[in-house]
Amino acid sequence: MGHEVFDKDLVASVVRELHIADIDHATIGEVLLVASRLEQLTGIPFIRMDQGSPGLPANRVGIEAEKAALDRGVGAQYPAADGVPELKKELSRFVKAFIDIDISPRSCIPTTGSVAASFGAFAISTQCKPGKNKVLFIDPGFPIQKSQLRIIGVKWEQFDIYHFRGEALRDKLESYLREGDIAAIVYSNPNNPAWICLEDSELAVIGELATRYDVIVLEDMAYFCMDFRQDLGHPWQPPYPPTVARYTDNYILMLSSSKIFSYAGQRMAAACVSDKLFDTCYPALAERYADAGVFGQTFVASILYMITSGCTASTQYGYAEMLRASTDGELDFASDVREYARRAERMKRIFTDNGFHIVYDYDVTRPVGDGFFFTIGYGNMSGGELLRELLYYGVSSISLETTGSRQAGVRACTSRMREELYPVMEERMKAFRADHPL
Repeated sequence: MGHEVFDKDLVASVVRELHIADIDHATIGEVLLVASRLEQLTGIPFIRMDQGSPGLPANRVGIEAEKAALDRGVGAQYPAADGVPELKKELSRFVKAFIDIDISPRSCIPTTGSVAASFGAFAISTQCKPGKNKVLFIDPGFPIQKSQLRIIGVKWEQFDIYHFRGEALRDKLESYLREGDIAAIVYSNPNNPAWICLEDSELAVIGELATRYDVIVLEDMAYFCMDFRQDLGHPWQPPYPPTVARYTDNYILMLSSSKIFSYAGQRMAAACVSDKLFDTCYPALAERYADAGVFGQTFVASILYMITSGCTASTQYGYAEMLRASTDGELDFASDVREYARRAERMKRIFTDNGFHIVYDYDVTRPVGDGFFFTIGYGNMSGGELLRELLYYGVSSISLETTGSRQAGVRACTSRMREELYPVMEERMKAFRADHPL
């Protein structure tokens, strides 16, 4: 008899009830539903490592600024399609202060979360030049982005970077780019789900090849300044986080308020387009949209506006004030989110003390840091098998297979961990190890 927290038959019945075809390959949303339903039926708390939702309170600076904007009456008017001027100005200042990159306010476009930014960016980047119509994913990555491509009917290529770090990345990338049909490259840095960080030398390679093959790089910076191995997040002073923007003009940086300001519920982010790309004219865009074919103008007026018709006005003012306070040194967002690293360190130790191993454990030159996510494997279990087995012990996660990874294991998120759950988790993982001798 094992030491499971949840009966296997009960889990199976909940999976059937929720019409989940295959729990081993379940999406984040499906795992979330299973965990919530099991908690509801039994009253036993789950250790929730599935969804990457913030586990800290929303930033007060943003809340107060948003309330003030509503009191001023901004809720009665449509916001400008390209964003309110105050936010565009603060985005430009923030990028200069924290990354040391110059992007003018007009090229900083507020979006309804980075999900809307990537959706619009996928659409426009694959329509700029006839024949350049595929997206290349440097995986593992965010599964939703591939779902977006399914909606617009765009094909993609993908590879797991696990075996292609450092100089090996060049040949791997070039093997796809020389085909001539790749329009955009997308990755997150720090990475969701593996928390690996592309290093400057790797970003230099990506930038160099993006320029040579005329490819647009979509750099998802959702976890901005959250590589806690270095002291990032001090305005106007190095060290600055690495970015492809130092090595090419073909880029869109996606900045989000969800994690750094715990403002996820307000769906606010930005697509910061290089000024050179913003002003580039593409005849194919002019023909398709019956406009001037200028990248930035088409991106804002003919694509992003059609998806969300702008962003919530009051939230734009909230975001602007959080950015301003950070840039002016009044708000230390990097210190606020360091809590996730503390949680990761404790959670990882519980797992590794009980026979688990970290899957993505190294960057090119140093061990992966602690932060919002980490990856774990157990013996020879596949990711799907480990996901299912952990459910029986009241721990929810997602299989790495669903993120484009070829490694066996699951993604763990630290955001919903609470102090009182550490001893519970320790007890459950001891039971897991007892039931699964290596």
